Amino acid sequence: MGKLIRIGTRESQLAVWQATEVKKLLAQNGFASELVYIKSEGDIDLQTPLYEMGVQGVFTRSLDTALLNDKIDIAVHSMKDVPTQLAKGIVQAAILKRGSYKDILVLHPDLAQRKTKFVRSFISSVTTGSGSTIKESSWSVPVEEHAGDIIIATSSVRRIAQWLNHYPDHKIENLRGNVNTRLRKLKESSWHGAIFAAAGLERINLRPENSIELDWMLPAPAQGAIMVVCRENDKFSLEACNKFNNADTALATKIERDFLRILLGGCSTPISALAEVKRKYVYFRGNIVSPDGKNKAEIGWTIEKSKAGDLGKIAAEQILKEGGQEIVDKIRNATK
Repeated sequence: MGKLIRIGTRESQLAVWQATEVKKLLAQNGFASELVYIKSEGDIDLQTPLYEMGVQGVFTRSLDTALLNDKIDIAVHSMKDVPTQLAKGIVQAAILKRGSYKDILVLHPDLAQRKTKFVRSFISSVTTGSGSTIKESSWSVPVEEHAGDIIIATSSVRRIAQWLNHYPDHKIENLRGNVNTRLRKLKESSWHGAIFAAAGLERINLRPENSIELDWMLPAPAQGAIMVVCRENDKFSLEACNKFNNADTALATKIERDFLRILLGGCSTPISALAEVKRKYVYFRGNIVSPDGKNKAEIGWTIEKSKAGDLGKIAAEQILKEGGQEIVDKIRNATK
């Protein structure tokens, strides 16, 4: 069996769930392990919007430091939080089979009881073709409201940009914290709804019935996937984790993260990507949207799985030629 593998994880309920899944997979392959809890900067500061924190790596730096200081042997991350360039001395050890990649809108739990400005036409537009569990009989909303009164909460610049592209008159409020904290803040607020990753809520059985899958919203690169990393010289941990690496998810997330890296390289930018591996083919969709939602460039691509290794790079170069470069330049100039 060898040594005891120390698994580094953040302390949130979702992070612990993810680390526990890795612990189970290690055990199934004959490896003993234990969880080691470490706080991250993203967990400590719950007020500052992520785009003001230099978000790249904000949830991973503390674990990376513990890994490089030999306090843990592997670290478990939500893959969408991991910078496209790993810290020197750290390598990808495994990617777990992907969960749901979708974003969902969670409506305020008391929406039907409040005299809200949430228009019936808006609910209809969001739920159309969405697989929503909302029943029309539960809507007791007036019809004489204005779109400008609708308030949606999220701290993700990607979600903000796509939402404003879809609903330019809506207002956006900042929402930070782990999934439990964000659900509580939504309940205590006057907002109409908040956007979450479906996988995060589903994995810990917190997805409310009053939630709507946003099929029109492309996810963050690698959303729904879990990454395990280790020190590059730790062959024992690397080989142990490689036994449960999911090749299709690893390929899909590589394509998505290559697309992100070529365009801007950070998860604090409004870039979305989804690669789906289906039998012999990879189906890719990607976009970049200006932060105010006014401009969008998008691309779609289908390619044989055996030829898809550089698809993310190819798609990124193509979208830059088809309107993406102007959006990238505006974003870079705005941050100077």
